[in-house]
Amino acid sequence: MKLHEIKIPTGARRRKKRVGRGESSGYGKTAGKGAKGQKARSGGGKSGGFEGGQMPLKRRLPKKGFHNPFKKHFALINVKDLERFDKDVVIDPSLMIKEGLIKKLQDGVKILGKGEITKPFIVKAHRVSSQAKEKIERVGGKVEVL
Repeated sequence: MKLHEIKIPTGARRRKKRVGRGESSGYGKTAGKGAKGQKARSGGGKSGGFEGGQMPLKRRLPKKGFHNPFKKHFALINVKDLERFDKDVVIDPSLMIKEGLIKKLQDGVKILGKGEITKPFIVKAHRVSSQAKEKIERVGGKVEVL
């Protein structure tokens, strides 16, 4: 069997239903939508949560919780992820993005203390956990908060 000998199975490709193309097609005049009414109109029909005029479940249930619009979202990096860099390198957010450690900056970068490192670095970040700071400084590195 060769690529040019392969045939498409019967029934695998169906023609598009062309509505509104004459009465003899079976989908002429009202184009399969019946006569008048909400569902016959453009954009017609009810929303997914509509319950026939009854108060929808989404509105019957009590509201719960709070969404803080001022919450800061940091890109998180663990100390163990910094081990890939060479000794005495200045690690800042732009280098982290370039190396693929973080996808986007969001509200800043926070260094967390999971894992161990063996080389000293100069780390520049917006936030640093106390555990991460202690681990970086223990091997002779420096932490600068932006």
